[in-house]
Amino acid sequence: MNTGSASTNPVPLGIHHLKLPVTDLERSARWYGRVLGAHRLTELDHRRPDGTLFGIILDVPGLGTRLELRLDPATATALAGYDFLTLAVTDRAALDHWITHLDTLDVPHSPPVVALVGWLLVIPDPDGLRLRLYTVTPHGLDGAHIEYDSPWLSTGPAPVGGHH
Repeated sequence: MNTGSASTNPVPLGIHHLKLPVTDLERSARWYGRVLGAHRLTELDHRRPDGTLFGIILDVPGLGTRLELRLDPATATALAGYDFLTLAVTDRAALDHWITHLDTLDVPHSPPVVALVGWLLVIPDPDGLRLRLYTVTPHGLDGAHIEYDSPWLSTGPAPVGGHH
């Protein structure tokens, strides 16, 4: 019987790429380019044998892996409002720099939110999926300041049968 010891389990090399469902490939590629400085790797475009484009690969500075935008309108619509990806930023000053960047681009975003440990900024993409920026430097505030009721801070569904 294999007990699952670390010496026998295969280990992945890391993340190959992330894949996000979108309703419009070109619109999302432009948005991620403007907001994150993503560069489209056109040589890696995913096309069906008839030439129809169904996926775009982006190189995103600082992400550490590639980002695939996959044409999947049903899934993108079903996931609207879900916070799919949280990127690290240094501190509140870095978050404020992002706010200035987003405001310059006229890209909607949350206000800075007091999350469990750090400051959080939420940026809905064109399909409503929520990209989040979270500070690695703690905000230093006690638990009474955490914005549990913020519409931007996902705490999951309420427990069935009341509070636990």
